[in-house]
Amino acid sequence: MKLVLGSASPRRKELLSKLGYDFRVLTASCDESFDPKQSPEEIVLSICKKKIAALSTQIEQDETLLCADTIVYLDGKVLGKPADRNEAIEMLSLLSGKEHEVYTGLVLKNTQGEHNLIDCTVVRFQELKIEDIIYYVDQYQPFDKAGSYGIQEWIGHVGVIEIKGSFTNVMGLPTQRLYPFLKNHI
Repeated sequence: MKLVLGSASPRRKELLSKLGYDFRVLTASCDESFDPKQSPEEIVLSICKKKIAALSTQIEQDETLLCADTIVYLDGKVLGKPADRNEAIEMLSLLSGKEHEVYTGLVLKNTQGEHNLIDCTVVRFQELKIEDIIYYVDQYQPFDKAGSYGIQEWIGHVGVIEIKGSFTNVMGLPTQRLYPFLKNHI
């Protein structure tokens, strides 16, 4: 079976490559809206399934399609990708000094069917100064990242004081769980 990554994320491409897989990349334009009454687990899986539906017609019989979605969840609310600079600053201000969860859903589709995986990592930021938040947003422009941050970037090095779970999950792919998952299903 050949692997196809249904994601434009450079971080997902990098992580999947580091696992030793060869793959091609497809990107989907699909509606990523969700019902706010859904649980975070239901949200990430529903968005993954929309991506699978949008891309499955482009998959060959001998290929396996992997789609992922990551959200930041704080106090019962989803923090997705920020629309602009102000929203990024606002999101990071909300995360400052608090603990939040990062959920990643994965859906794998091939001739054997669909297989789902969900991972959750708890991340805690120390209190962030507004000038540090502004510096990070202006220098790193985290507009393609859930919650307005990349844990592997400057803000992760200076702001994250505790993590429970997979570091790579916060980047968009829980590699420690993904590797055996792929071995079992492709």
